[in-house]
Amino acid sequence: MTKKSTIKVEQVNTQIVNWLKSYAETTKVNGFVVGISGGVDSAVTSTLCAQTGLQVLCVEMPIHQHESHVSRAKEHIEQLKKRFSNVSSVQTDLTSVFETFKKEVPTNFDENKLNLTLANTRARLRMTTLYYHAGVHGLLVAGTGNKVEDFGVGFYTKYGDGGVDLSPIADLMKSDVFALATYLGVPDSILTAQPSDGLFGDEKTDEQQLGASYDELEWAMLEDENKNSSDNYTEREKKVFEIYKRLNTINQHKMNPIPVCVINRI
Repeated sequence: MTKKSTIKVEQVNTQIVNWLKSYAETTKVNGFVVGISGGVDSAVTSTLCAQTGLQVLCVEMPIHQHESHVSRAKEHIEQLKKRFSNVSSVQTDLTSVFETFKKEVPTNFDENKLNLTLANTRARLRMTTLYYHAGVHGLLVAGTGNKVEDFGVGFYTKYGDGGVDLSPIADLMKSDVFALATYLGVPDSILTAQPSDGLFGDEKTDEQQLGASYDELEWAMLEDENKNSSDNYTEREKKVFEIYKRLNTINQHKMNPIPVCVINRI
């Protein structure tokens, strides 16, 4: 179940860059800040932002980060700064902040729930850090979520990596992101790495967390959107579709607007 992107990469690249530039000019900001993880989504997003000619600040925010993630992030940032004079970078090591936070909250809970909650805490500390840098430099926080993550399975942290000012690649499937990454010359180390959110301090991949690959989830998302019949699905396809529907259902609270109790004033 391998998905091949059908986007016209040059056209899409131009469209997103123009959209970013127009939005920044309309909102009268200096440019963008992007959290760099060592993954393909943040690499593509930062490269798109760099092409606007506006200020781009790449931020590394390690928290007990696996060395492979750190090295990929550094490689991408150094490459980007060589290519674009408007790109700068800063590292904000949040490990001590994270450890201090853990000392101040109770941790005697179910291990699985605790680990997931702490992983989401990492993402929220990073969001706060990005908005700090955005505030002092007059920048917008550019999101790095793709369409499958943001609108398919909700694979992001609410008010963590989901807390952004604008989302330049959120209408691109993961296969589209990889196609654009190849076109943009993203380092091979990133292109060949297994996607991982890096929130657990190890090499746990997104596929291990989700139970299905991005190619499979793209297929399921399109099947669901097109309301295709499941009569002819293989056993694996049935399993993948089940995973997709379950995640899509339980994560609607992330994808929908915050519920508001509207008061009847008559």
